[in-house]
Amino acid sequence: MTQGTNNPLQGNRDPDLYRPNAGLAVFSQKGHVFVGRRAGSSGQYQWQLPQGGIDKGEDVLKGAYRELEEETGIAKDKVELLEQLDPWLYYDFPEDVKKRLAGPFSGQKQKWFAFRFKGLESDIKLDLHTPEFDAWKWVSLHEVPELIVPFKRDIYTFIADKFAHWTN
Repeated sequence: MTQGTNNPLQGNRDPDLYRPNAGLAVFSQKGHVFVGRRAGSSGQYQWQLPQGGIDKGEDVLKGAYRELEEETGIAKDKVELLEQLDPWLYYDFPEDVKKRLAGPFSGQKQKWFAFRFKGLESDIKLDLHTPEFDAWKWVSLHEVPELIVPFKRDIYTFIADKFAHWTN
């Protein structure tokens, strides 16, 4: 893998310029993964795995559980932690996205977690907090990179490879 701006590994990026974030791959008992459609969006590439910012001083795993509940309504007791990827994975915001966002960040650095969903589909509540998703579905993990906005695709390809063993 080359060290370009699309490479999800740190490379020569300054970590202080990237917002800490948790990414969540939630696998069903059948090995499919949860994807949500971004609320209020339209067009192609509106589906993604749950992800969200880690607060300053917050433990990354605690932040992952918080984001899981905020974005999907899934409580911590409805999932089993399967794996945490060791490297932080990075993506850069395209210029048009940077212009719309407040803050000094060049992109995000993400710590990714795989969980097994142990609950019922009725435990998924997209409106528990301010909805980030307006629809959800279970899909095959190998489909996920084609559903995401192109600037995040390298991370999704990376995690699809690293988490493939959880699809069985």
